[in-house]
Amino acid sequence: MQRTPHSADVTLVVATLMIALVVPAHAAPPTQIKTVTADEALKDLMDGNARFAKGKATSPRRSPADFRAVSEAQNPIAIVVACADSRVSPELLFDAGVGELFVIRVAGNVVDGAGVTVKGSIEYAIAELNVPLVVILGHTNCGAVKAAVQHIDEKDSLPGSINGLVELIKPAVNKVHGQPGEKYDNVTRANVNAGVERLKSLQPILAPRVKAGSVKVVGGVYDLHTGTVKVLEPESK
Repeated sequence: MQRTPHSADVTLVVATLMIALVVPAHAAPPTQIKTVTADEALKDLMDGNARFAKGKATSPRRSPADFRAVSEAQNPIAIVVACADSRVSPELLFDAGVGELFVIRVAGNVVDGAGVTVKGSIEYAIAELNVPLVVILGHTNCGAVKAAVQHIDEKDSLPGSINGLVELIKPAVNKVHGQPGEKYDNVTRANVNAGVERLKSLQPILAPRVKAGSVKVVGGVYDLHTGTVKVLEPESK
């Protein structure tokens, strides 16, 4: 039977109403899975930091719709182990959007001796989310680093668990003893490098992937004055 113009209009209205019931208004578009290599991920981070440092960030993406788009799954391109310092926010300083970074924050960005909570979180992101890049991110003017330097030769102890945290950074202080340059900067870099080397050899999940080249671990230092991140050269053996 031939459909009349009137019946066609009714059909169109009904179809439109059905779509409106199924698809909520202002629904976020589905997130496309982004598969990148470690080098590509690092370039994305450094490009984002360059935008941030110039005051030209392009990725706020903090509306509820942005979170709904990744509510069912996540596909971060990098793990960032950063200091818990209130002035250090990886998502901001790398100009990253929702769901792009798997961030683990602990005072002093310590890895070696930090225990299963830090290492297990990193391993989860590697094994379950297939993240190709790990960045250990220190920063200038770090309070935990300053405390380690100031108390390295002191007999007193800091209160509570603060002392145990600072003890994890003291090996970096000892390592740079007598080196030229600013002591705090030297310790910051040494502490970052210690975390990098620990993860490269961490069994049973990271070390085999690092050796195979499917995962890369790098260190960096964020300058609070300039807003820039400098990637550290691999430590010579």
